[in-house]
Amino acid sequence: MKSAKPLIFIVDDVPENIQLAITHLHELDCDFAYATSGEQALERIASTQPELILMDVMMPGMSGFQVTEELRKDAATNSIPIIFLTARTESVAVAKGFNIGGVDYVTKPFKGVELQSRVRTHLELHSYRTNLERLVEERTHEAELLKDVIIEAMGELAEYRDPETGNHIQRTRAYVQLLAKTLVEQGHFLDVLTTDYITLLWKSAPLHDIGKVAIRDSILLKPGKLTDEEFEAMKKHTLFGEEVIANLEQMAGQPTSFLNCAKDIAGTHHEKYDGSGYPRGLVGDAIPLAGRIMAVADVYDALISRRVYKTSMHHEQALTIMLEGKGSHFDPIILDAFVVVEPDFRRIAANNAD
Repeated sequence: MKSAKPLIFIVDDVPENIQLAITHLHELDCDFAYATSGEQALERIASTQPELILMDVMMPGMSGFQVTEELRKDAATNSIPIIFLTARTESVAVAKGFNIGGVDYVTKPFKGVELQSRVRTHLELHSYRTNLERLVEERTHEAELLKDVIIEAMGELAEYRDPETGNHIQRTRAYVQLLAKTLVEQGHFLDVLTTDYITLLWKSAPLHDIGKVAIRDSILLKPGKLTDEEFEAMKKHTLFGEEVIANLEQMAGQPTSFLNCAKDIAGTHHEKYDGSGYPRGLVGDAIPLAGRIMAVADVYDALISRRVYKTSMHHEQALTIMLEGKGSHFDPIILDAFVVVEPDFRRIAANNAD
């Protein structure tokens, strides 16, 4: 277990210099570790993770500059402050030390008061920075949790208006994630489907029907087939969804990747690959990838789910209808991915049954 005291690591090929530095710094209530060569320093620093390094520049084998360059390449050690101990005071040597990542230098033979003062200053700065990074990380985590809660609440708001959809949100977000990962495994859309974007898809999927909050109950809850006029009104939930999310972007003050993904899903998940969908009749790749993926997930779940106006279908029936829509309703590449994982769709549906 790491000590509560800050650890200072001293690198010098002369043991007497190490002992002298420790003597000067004993009042700072720190722990100390050391190495007498650059190679030894790299091995020990990685395992001890000190708060500060005092680095001799001129050593046999690896120089202090070379050790520093190696430490800066490793994510585990690249932020540890390094003070150089050097007899070289020419400006070129000093500049090189700062350029490769040193935070300060002390001239040999060093004076105790100066060494102590510089070490204390950089320990305090390191502590402030570490605490600030921890605070930022905590606040970022809190913001992410809050965002996820808001997303869930907004998605459920749409479901409260249309209560028979039940666990539709949980199923469709799982379908979307599964499809995206399968497409990556097959080598498709790699420029878009990064790990971060797949996470955005999973988080954004619950908002695909948020626009239904603006649809009249007489249409949304009608226990029968909609008239042409009513269906035209129902189609507008895609535009209402876009508008809701666009308003969130405006309140945020700038577009974000998350809200942009959510807007794509809400506005285009009823577009069809051949251009016969709504609200804009987009064709093929003009439909955002998020919308094309969501279309497969949404239609499958609608087919297997009971509604006030229809009974549920068995998986095999739904699969037949989905296959008939290849190239017309659905992007052929995405539907092929669906076919590969359709047993997993069935499992997800069973695990999240209404």
